[in-house]
This record gives sequence, structure tokens and C-alpha cells, in this order.
Amino acid sequence: MSAHKPTASGEDRMAIAKLTEEERTIALGDLQGWSLASDRDAIERTFTFADFVEAFGFMTRVALLAEKADHHPEWSNVYNRVEIALTTHDADGLSQRDIDMAKAIDALQ
Repeated sequence: MSAHKPTASGEDRMAIAKLTEEERTIALGDLQGWSLASDRDAIERTFTFADFVEAFGFMTRVALLAEKADHHPEWSNVYNRVEIALTTHDADGLSQRDIDMAKAIDALQ
């Protein structure tokens, strides 16, 4: 039987599975520049750009991807640097959604 979880709007959707250690190792091997967070079950990467405008433009493109996927990053921006962390709160850790989002973000480069 599948686990279902209601969304904020009350819709029912399948629960998202947390990656196993083996799945996590394989997935990270396919991602350049991403690493496991030291303090929680997430992946993170820092992107550096020529200036603030480039960094902000990148964040805008990521925001559009995230909205379409309904999977939003945790991030911060200081001038030309954007730090991104991906985790799936519904899975209480790293899921395939994070890996897919990391790959989509990387494709923007």
C-alpha cells in the first residue's frame, strides 16, 4: 500500500521516498560540484559569477525551474555568490527530486 500525504491545498499525493545510502552515493557521483551537507541530509553547492547582476539572473532562472517542479531550494546570495542547498522536507532528507533539481540547475550553466 502506498503512503499518501495531503498537500497544503488538501490534495492527496504520494509520499516522497528518501534516498538510500547506495542511491545517494550513485547520484552524487553524477553531480559535479555538489556535496553532502555536513550538518543535515541535503546537498549543497556554491556558484560564483562575474557580478551581482549575473548571480541574480541565475537565481531568477533557478526560481522558474523550481516553481515549475514545485521543489524550491534553500539559498542565499551575497554579491556574486549564490549558495544552494537541496533537501526534500516531505521525505525528511535527500530524495530523487533533489538530484533532478541539481541536474536542472547545472544545465543552466
